[in-house]
Amino acid sequence: MSRAHAESVLESIIREILHECEVRGHAVSDTLVTFMVKAVVLDPRNGFNVNRILTKQDVQKVEELCVDKLMEKCSPALDAIQMQIYFDMNYTAQRDFLEEIHQVLEYNLGPVRREITDSRMKTREEFETLYHKIITYILLGSAISSPSDISAVQEARAALQSVFPQTELGAFIMLLKKDKEQQLGELTMIVTGILLFNKVGRKREEEINIHKLMPPIFQEGLSVVSNHIENELSVTQRLVWKYTAVLEKITYPDIEPGLCDTPIILLRQALYNKRQHELFLKVLLPLFKVLSQLWFQLQDQAEYMKMLNSITFNLQPFLASQAKIFSESYLDNLLEESEVKTDEQRMAESSDERIDPLQVKTQEWLWPETTASFNSLPLEYNGVCGYTFVNRDGLLLPGNPHIGVLKHKGKLYAFNSKKAALKFASRPDDFIAEVAEKAKCSPELIQLLKLHHFSHVTPYFEMQQEECLLVMSITKCESGTQTDIHLMEKNMVTSYEWNEWELRRKALKLADLRTKVTRSVQTDLSQGRRENITQTWLLLDTTCQSKRDDETVMAKPQIYVAALRGQRDEHVVKTNLTRSLDE
Repeated sequence: MSRAHAESVLESIIREILHECEVRGHAVSDTLVTFMVKAVVLDPRNGFNVNRILTKQDVQKVEELCVDKLMEKCSPALDAIQMQIYFDMNYTAQRDFLEEIHQVLEYNLGPVRREITDSRMKTREEFETLYHKIITYILLGSAISSPSDISAVQEARAALQSVFPQTELGAFIMLLKKDKEQQLGELTMIVTGILLFNKVGRKREEEINIHKLMPPIFQEGLSVVSNHIENELSVTQRLVWKYTAVLEKITYPDIEPGLCDTPIILLRQALYNKRQHELFLKVLLPLFKVLSQLWFQLQDQAEYMKMLNSITFNLQPFLASQAKIFSESYLDNLLEESEVKTDEQRMAESSDERIDPLQVKTQEWLWPETTASFNSLPLEYNGVCGYTFVNRDGLLLPGNPHIGVLKHKGKLYAFNSKKAALKFASRPDDFIAEVAEKAKCSPELIQLLKLHHFSHVTPYFEMQQEECLLVMSITKCESGTQTDIHLMEKNMVTSYEWNEWELRRKALKLADLRTKVTRSVQTDLSQGRRENITQTWLLLDTTCQSKRDDETVMAKPQIYVAALRGQRDEHVVKTNLTRSLDE
């Protein structure tokens, strides 16, 4: 099947699913439908072969399965996928978001800046109007106060007078437009600094609180939003630990199957849902704690905070299904007397276990002592133990890198125990394949465990963070070398000569040019490649003789004929008068 035909079939399937969901009164996005189609095709339980062309019956089956999954009521798995899509579609990198904010600010300041740079004043009133416009521009650019606040305008005028008195306007209007814009920017920075300094100076003996110097939107939202996210993260982590403990109890090898009536599949889906929510909250939370020391950077953070706060609140609807199915009281009843362990407690319990390199000589292991940026290593499965995931029916337990990080085919794996690490290292390729197969049955795990290599889908926020998160592991070790100063007691080269002219003299003796002839040959290919000189001998004006002139004398024949004229009957007489050569 060609690529164009495959895309055409996929678009047709998506249109049919969207139409069917709309008919049933359930609106879904194109992105969600596309992801669900891929997840259904990859699920081995559905029996599709991705290497062959889908038949008409296969297409119909895909559409039915997708519609059924999209129409599920109270599904933690569907909620987790929708949460992933929502976060990926709405999360914007700070650099891109602030670039848009700056463009909007420049657009708003543009008309005021043009009025200032294009002004041509003649009267005193026009100069006063221009000066007031500069003050308005400074207040709008700094966002420290409103231009409608009379006291703020008076304070800004006094600050501007100290560095740019009104008498300087004559020289200002004579500048080029580009120079005027540059000076406006410098005046905005200087006056803003003066106003902030004056605010701090008014405090005197009072303790200076940076929050009171922030923009109003930052003062109102910083503590509220930060506390809200921390509370959400605390609640989510508490539920994650409870779900983990319940599944750990149910999937323990010593428990006989069938003794628990709790739906394990739904418990797993609820765990995946909360783990994904925990991951997103951890991504959002550090962004609120990174505050700039400069005023304009605080202003940028305030705008960015509004967007992150909106995402935090909009993640709530995606948690409704797991909360509706499993209340905290229900989980407490399932736990009975079992202990609920936090991720930190699990790390502390396994911190004493270390892999002995002698036990697994065929594998490469990384340790905190010998690896740079050990805490920032890009662990596979988002740090989850792959062995436990396979052997405990999809249980997610965070790995402890201090046990030892396995490096296999360029990828790094962490484990929650020494036993799990040794078992996984004995046949890593088999476990990796089993993890991928299990993840195909739960599509929400593709992003949660970062298994994008077989789904060909990478979330936007992960692509933006690759530069800072993916740290190459640099292994270090202590080593030393020693070199003897003099391996040989005596090593003198008698033929060594430091004098350049002496070396030339020896070279001339070796060459013996008196008995040598220099020859050169030039071909058609080498013509014009280098300068050539040819010397020839000119021709001399000389003569040479190769024969001599001579002659011979021959007898000259003379014959006389008589009786040619005369009587008719008379005979002609011929007489030879040739003289002999001997005469």
